[in-house]
Order: sequence, then structure tokens, then C-alpha cells
Amino acid sequence: MTRGRAVEQAAAYVESGAFRADLARRVALRTESQDPGSLPVLHRYLTDEIAPALDRLGARSAIVENPVSGAGPFLIGHGHEDDSLPTVLVYGHGDVVLGQPERWRAGLSPWEIVVDGDRWYGRGTADNKGQHTLNLAALEQVRSARGGRLGFNLKVLVETGEEAGSPGLREMCAERADELAADLLLASDGPRLAAERPTVFLGSRGQVGFDLDLDLREGSYHSGNWGGLLRNPATVLANAIATLVDGRGVIQVPGLRAPSIPDAVRSALADISPGGGPDDPDIDGGWGEPGLTPAERVLGSNTLEVLTLFAGTPQAPVNAIPPTARAHCQLRFVVGTPWRELEQIVRKHLDAHGYPMVGVRVTSTMAATRLSPDDPWVQWALASIERTTGNAAAVLPNLGGSLPNDVFADVIGMPTVWVPHSYPACAQHGPDEHLLASLSREAARIMAGLFWDLGELGPTRPGRPGT
Repeated sequence: MTRGRAVEQAAAYVESGAFRADLARRVALRTESQDPGSLPVLHRYLTDEIAPALDRLGARSAIVENPVSGAGPFLIGHGHEDDSLPTVLVYGHGDVVLGQPERWRAGLSPWEIVVDGDRWYGRGTADNKGQHTLNLAALEQVRSARGGRLGFNLKVLVETGEEAGSPGLREMCAERADELAADLLLASDGPRLAAERPTVFLGSRGQVGFDLDLDLREGSYHSGNWGGLLRNPATVLANAIATLVDGRGVIQVPGLRAPSIPDAVRSALADISPGGGPDDPDIDGGWGEPGLTPAERVLGSNTLEVLTLFAGTPQAPVNAIPPTARAHCQLRFVVGTPWRELEQIVRKHLDAHGYPMVGVRVTSTMAATRLSPDDPWVQWALASIERTTGNAAAVLPNLGGSLPNDVFADVIGMPTVWVPHSYPACAQHGPDEHLLASLSREAARIMAGLFWDLGELGPTRPGRPGT
């Protein structure tokens, strides 16, 4: 009964073919949550795959229907050993984005594992079936090495709607906050900083999507006969946007700019270098907030992006002044930004700059979260990963993207530590999605080490004495 035995058993799970067999079954289930007809297979994923895995952990589980009509169900599992022991909540999602088989290269299928060297192709291999399969297997190996005990209390939450925006997750967790409460969320999603570097992230930037629109008249008018007489909505909207974010990507609205970067966050980002992978684009010099490193710009600050800008008929331009123009914009933001007031902030700004005719409408929101890198749970996790791998993990105070971490951090109220098992070039959400077998082996070892070390805490918790 040793830590080393548990860690190597987890590695053997990957090397023996057992991981590939489990993952192949799960990938074959077409759990496309963006497809309205997927509800039966989403249920089946939980009942046929996740529930039996929890049975092997000695945990009871139940399917919880989504409070949002037509949205995918949840599975909640419990493995209770002793009231005095720490409790961990493990999260994953069983749904995937649309398969889009017509976009995959010849010889590949989104619903079948195809091995090509170190790459295992298939929809969900990286996001998120491969990741939570590794975590559940690591739990099983730790329990086996400990003779049928984990040494801590386990709670598991698997949703089936993350790729559709996690409908109902917040409401369900608010209703069952006491049932899901834990000392720590330990979960896996998203990519590492780089394939070769273990990574921990502690939250995510939030996002607010909003539309800008301008309707000036009915119908189009000949640009030769009416140009210079009629206001062009595309020109007006482009200039209105330029008052929000300039030609160097710098936000011009004080209320949408990020607060100062905390010292602990700045320190954690000091050795982080985004990009640099073989499939990554070159970072543009002179773009974004001045005075910040690339890591600080994407992980410690805010960005305002124009995702679409539309007027007239772009595919077939005609000599006419269009009647309308539309833009969809997005603010990615860090903790401390007054994001709930975005619509009022943008409205006031546009009015002050002479654009009262441009409409503003918020379309989607997700809160920002960020656990301090100084948190004792973070230091505990980093020490465990270094003990397993011999390498210091990269620490990202938050992802540049967004995921529903606010549900765990704010609604349920617990520290959150994420240990991702994919990498930036995994083609997540695109054709040819894949995981790396070598990274998966290391990930299985890391998670077994973390779960073993959690069982070593006994009645203590990082940062506070035992009881």
C-alpha cells in the first residue's frame, strides 16, 4: 500500500489498453449536446458509462434531470468514508460539440478511436471524455492500492450540456449546494500551457457577449445617387466601435478596462509564455494593452473583441448604401471588472461620443473566477505534482477562455484547482480532435498522486489545523 504503487497502476491503465477500450466505448456514443435529438444518448452516457465507474469506486449515484426543459441530465455521485475526512468534488462533462465528420481528414471519424503514433483521434478524446476517464481511473487505482478505501470523501458531478453553455447547471447547483459542498473542486478540462508542461489553473476569465446594431432606414439606396446625402450605417458603426477599442486592440472605455494585476498573479505569470507550439499562430507585436507581457495580456487583463461585423451583402456587393449594420462583440474579463453593468457602461460611452443611434444589447454572460496562487490548496497541489513528475507545474491564475467555474467557486463556494490533460494543438471543437497517449500516461500518474496525497491528509486541510 504505497503511493508509488498507485501511481504506477494508473500509468499501467493507459499502457495496457484498458484506457483505450474505455475511451473507445465513450467516444462511440454521439453525445452532441448541440443536437436537440441527443437527449437519449446523453442519458445513456451517464447510466451506461459513468454510473458503473462510480459503482467500482463504492460510490452511489443518481441521475438528476435538468431544470431547463430539453437540456441534458446530470449525474451526482457520493462516496462517503468519514465525516472527519476531507471531501473533494470531481467534475466532468460527457457531452461533445457536433462531430462534423465531413471536415475530418480521410481515414478519421469523430466516433471512432484512430491511433496515429502518439495521437489518438476522436471527438471527446481531449474534451472531455478522455480527461474525466483518466480521473475516474486514477481514483479506482488509488482505492485499489489502499485496499478498498480512498482516505477521503468523494463527490462526483458529471453534466451533459457544457458544450451548449451548461444550461441548468447554475440552478441545479444552487438548489443542491449543500449536497455538492466540498473542501475542494479537483477537475480537469481545457489544455495545458504546453504538452510537455504539467499545468494547474485556478479559474477562468469571464465573458460578456453583446450586439451593436444600427437600423437607419428601409431598403438600400444607390451609392452614386445618394452617397454623401445618406448616413452609411456601416461607416457609423465602424467608427462607434473604434471608440470602444482602438486599432491596436486597446480598450478605450475606462469601465471595461481590467483592474491592476495582483502581485501574486503577476508573480505566477512571470514564467508563462503563451504560444510557441508548432500549430500556434505568431503573436502580433504592438497589439493589446501596452506595458504588459503576453501572458499578462491574455491571462491577467481584459480584451474586447469584434467577432462579427456585417452590413450589406458581403458575398455579392452591390452599388448601394445598406440600411443596417450589425456587430457582435465580446469582452473577456478578469475578476474585479464591473461586467454586470456592461450594457449601461457602453450605452453611456456611445452617447457621450455622439452615437446614440447605435443600439446595445447583452446576449450572454459568464462570471470571472480566480483563486489566488498563494492559496494553501494550490501549494498542496503543486507539491504533489512535482513529487510525481519531478517538474514544477505552470500555474495559471485563470484561463484566458471561460468555463462554468463560477458555479463551483461562487454558487457552491469552494476553492477550485483544475489540472488539464489536453494541450493547445489538440483541435478541441474542430475536426481531427485528439489526445496524446504520452500526455495521458503522465496525467494518469499525476491524478493518482493527487488523490493519494488527498487521502494522506486525514482530518487536516491545507491552511487550517485538523479537528
